[in-house]
Amino acid sequence: MNIARISYRTLLKTFNSPKSYINKYNYLGTSFSNHGSAVPLSTTKLRLKDEKVKLTFILHDGKRLETEANVGDTLLDVVVNNDLNIEGYGACEGTLTCSTCHVILKKKDYDKLPEEACEEERDMLDLAYGLTDTSRLGCQITLTKDMDGLEVTVPETINDARS
Repeated sequence: MNIARISYRTLLKTFNSPKSYINKYNYLGTSFSNHGSAVPLSTTKLRLKDEKVKLTFILHDGKRLETEANVGDTLLDVVVNNDLNIEGYGACEGTLTCSTCHVILKKKDYDKLPEEACEEERDMLDLAYGLTDTSRLGCQITLTKDMDGLEVTVPETINDARS
């Protein structure tokens, strides 16, 4: 299908059909008629493989939320896709306008992260409660195969900088 030669009518038919191009080739389509069949959210690049890692969110009261996640997802994606009960987590949906997905990593895990925090993330972290030297925003941590077994601590209080 040559994208430059697609008419408006063809485009509408393509994306409105049950087996749309997006659904068929990228697995991004969702079905809201059945909650269980909705394709999981991913705010990062398309996943090429279904590689999984295990990770644990440790809440301020010591409760452990163990889950499995796809390599290539962010910690925010994991919370949303697995319907984890972490109140207020990811209020800005990963747009770097709050610090509600603030997590604290172990030093060894923090040092293994492939990317340092960008300036916008550091600005939001400055507004977070319980900031440590190993704090990051979960929406900015993309899972890799090397992060299997990762444990992250969720601070007791969140600060939504938008309010």
